Amino acid sequence: MSTLFSRASTASVLYDAPGPKARARYRLFGVLSLIAIAGLIWYAITMLTDNGQFDAGLWDVFQYNTIQQRILDGLISTLEAFGLAALFSLTLGALLAAGQLSDHKPVRWVCVSFVQFFRAMPLLILIVALYYAFFAKEPMWALVLGLTLYNGSVQAEIIRSGVNAVPRGQGEAAYALGMRKTQVMAGILVPQAVRSMLPTMIGQLVVTLKDTSLGFIITYHELLFVGKAIASQPMNAAGFPYIPVVLIIGPIYVAMCLLLTALARWIEARGRRGANRRTSASA
Repeated sequence: MSTLFSRASTASVLYDAPGPKARARYRLFGVLSLIAIAGLIWYAITMLTDNGQFDAGLWDVFQYNTIQQRILDGLISTLEAFGLAALFSLTLGALLAAGQLSDHKPVRWVCVSFVQFFRAMPLLILIVALYYAFFAKEPMWALVLGLTLYNGSVQAEIIRSGVNAVPRGQGEAAYALGMRKTQVMAGILVPQAVRSMLPTMIGQLVVTLKDTSLGFIITYHELLFVGKAIASQPMNAAGFPYIPVVLIIGPIYVAMCLLLTALARWIEARGRRGANRRTSASA
């Protein structure tokens, strides 16, 4: 009973329940916000309609096989750059995280400096610098390497934080059994950390996937570059098909991100089921 009373008193201190006037103000603000949002949407649709962006003729371009093939090729190029960047960034992140957790001070200092530098470096500047300095004829590698350096540094911090979040008693018990640090990391700490840091790692991979769109700045023929090229060609008297291109390209990006997120949830659920089975067997 005292526990319930203390929780109630704590809640009352941290949060005051709104009274009738406050609730009325909240409802009024909510209604005004909805009206404002609806007004902005109506204004945008009206302007686009006046400019002919909803003209049915602007959609004719997507009937051509060449345009459909260009979109497909752009999608494949996007997935290729993402696949390489995801693989390399996870590998680099694991190596950098191991370096940051190393007992050797020079190794730890180098890895920490590397991570902090590339985490602070704007990704767009990094990609453009790599393109003009080394990969002017191979823009894909400028994009992949830029994504790898930046996202690998972020993944390193995720992995390091996940390993450090494992209770210290786990590692101390393993050391007491005579295990070396490599064995402790690979067999005890990392497997437990993966379950907690997997959603964050997959979330960063989603960011990596979306950041492949920066490739259009260095003329890499990924999905956004192809869409921009299509939208830059006037179709008829209505003008350029900007909105149709957005309505085609945008959902493709959203679908890829949703599929990647669904894959992450499936892997996470599968890992939880495996952990529960191991726990039940040991019990």
